Amino acid sequence: MLRQYELVELVKAYDPGINENLLNKAYVFSLRAHGTQVRESGDPYFSHPVEVAGTLAELKLDHITIAAALLHDTVEDTVATLDDIEKNFGEQVAFLVGGVTKLSKLSFTSDNAAQAENFRKLVLAMADDIRVLLIKLADRQHNMLTLHYIKDPNRRKKIAQETLDIFAPLASRVGLQNMKEKFEDLAFKELNPQAYESTYNRLNNLSLSSDEPIKEIVDDLKSVLDKANISARVFGRVKTPYSIWKKMLTRNTTFEQLCDILAFRIVVKTLPECYQALGILHNSYWVIPGRFKDYISTPKVNNYQSLHTAVISPKYQRMEIQIRTEKMDMIAEYGIAAHWQYKQNVHAHDGTQYQWIRSLLQLMKQTNNPNEFLENTKMEMFQDQVFCFTERGELIVLPKGVTPIDFAYAIDSWTGDHVSDVNINGKSMPLRTVLKNGDQVQIITSESQTPLPSWEEFVRTGRARARIRQFLKQAEKEMADKSRENEHKPEEDRVERNIMGGDITEDNIIKG
Repeated sequence: MLRQYELVELVKAYDPGINENLLNKAYVFSLRAHGTQVRESGDPYFSHPVEVAGTLAELKLDHITIAAALLHDTVEDTVATLDDIEKNFGEQVAFLVGGVTKLSKLSFTSDNAAQAENFRKLVLAMADDIRVLLIKLADRQHNMLTLHYIKDPNRRKKIAQETLDIFAPLASRVGLQNMKEKFEDLAFKELNPQAYESTYNRLNNLSLSSDEPIKEIVDDLKSVLDKANISARVFGRVKTPYSIWKKMLTRNTTFEQLCDILAFRIVVKTLPECYQALGILHNSYWVIPGRFKDYISTPKVNNYQSLHTAVISPKYQRMEIQIRTEKMDMIAEYGIAAHWQYKQNVHAHDGTQYQWIRSLLQLMKQTNNPNEFLENTKMEMFQDQVFCFTERGELIVLPKGVTPIDFAYAIDSWTGDHVSDVNINGKSMPLRTVLKNGDQVQIITSESQTPLPSWEEFVRTGRARARIRQFLKQAEKEMADKSRENEHKPEEDRVERNIMGGDITEDNIIKG
C-alpha cells in the first residue's frame, strides 16, 4: 500500500504544480473515516482507496481525480456526507465522489430491466464527467485483483461476468488497453478455469515464460532497423491467455496456427518513419498475408493509432508487430488521459466531447425501453470495427457485421429511412450484404421507401435498430388511431368515404 508521501511524490513527478495539501488532507480524511473497517481479504479497508488512487496516478491523472479516488467510498461506507466532502475538498472533488457514489451499488448482473437501467445511469455519469468512469474502472480493477478472497463462488462469477461484459469493453473505449486485458484475464480465470489453465500451460510449454526468446527477437528487430538508420524503441511480450483463447474460438484455429502469440512494439520518432520501418520489416522477414492493418490513417474510435503487421522470424516464430510514434504510444498506453497531457482544456473532462458517448446519449433519446437501450448499446459499442467509405471518400466507422442499412443510418436518419438500393464497390448488392473493411458504399434513396420490419432482423448497430423500431411503432400507432377513428364514424360517413376512396362502388351498394 502506498504511503502518504509516496502517493504525493508519484503525482508530483508528472504534475509539479499539484495542490499537495489537498492530497495529504484527502489521504488522512479517508484513513480516519474508514477507521477499523476491513475487506474480505482481512486487509484494512483503507488499502482499497489508496490502491485505486495509485492506479489513477500511474495513468497520470490530475490531483482532483486522485483526491476523489481516495475519498470515493467515504460517503457510501462511512459516516461522512457529500456536504463534508464539498466543505473540506471543494466542489470538483465532491462532484466526482458523488458521481462514483451513485454508481457504487449498480449491478449489471441482476435482472435485465435493472441491468439496463443501471447502465443508463452509468452513461449519464460518464457524460457529466468522464473521470467518474476512470475512477470506477480503477475501483473495479482492484476489486478484480482481490476477487479470490470472496468466499461465495456465485458472487465471484457474477462479478467476473459483469467485468467481462461491461467494464472490459468500457476500458477499451477509453483507450486503457492494459486495464482491459487485466479485466479479461482475471474474469477468464474465474469463469473458465480449465480453459485458462490449459492456455496458460501451453504458453509455458513454448518456453515463452522466460525473457530470453523475446530478447533475441527484440535484438534482431533493432539490428534490422539500425541498418536502415531508423532509431527506435522495441519491446516484446507474450499475449494474454484470454486473447489467445478467444482468437482460437473466433478464427476456428489451433494454438500452433496463431501468429500473434508474440507481440512486439516498435516506437519511432516521426510519422514517415512508421511506414519506412514497415517497408524494411516486410523486406527482411516473411510476411503473413492478410494481417496488415493501418490504424494510423483510420484510427480506432478510442483514437488508437498504429500500424499492425504479422511476420515470421528467422527462427520460424510467428509474431505480431505494431509500429507507432511516441505520441501514438502514449495514447495507446494512457488512453484519453494522454490527451489531457497534450491539450490543457477546461472542458477536457466533459464526456460529451467523445463521439461514442454522444452516440450512447442519442441512443438513449431514441429508445424509451431500458432493455432495448442496453441491447442496442452492446451491439454497437462492444464489438470490433469495420472501416468503410462513402462515394465521396468520407470514412465511416461501424461495428463488424454491419449492412448497408446500418451504413445509411450512420449518414443520417433520413437516408436510413429511405434507403432503397446500394452499390458496393461499384456493384449493385442486396441490402443484407455484410460490409467489409475498405468497401466503398453508395446509398440510393427513394422518398417512397420506408423502413420494413425485416430490416430489424439483420441490422447490427443500435442506432439503426432503434430508429427502425421507432418508425414501425409510430406507423403502427397511426394505423390503430385511424382504425379507431373509422369505428366511431357514422355509418353514412363511412360509406361515403369508402365510395370516395374507391373501395365500394355505387353499383355494389345498389346490388347489395
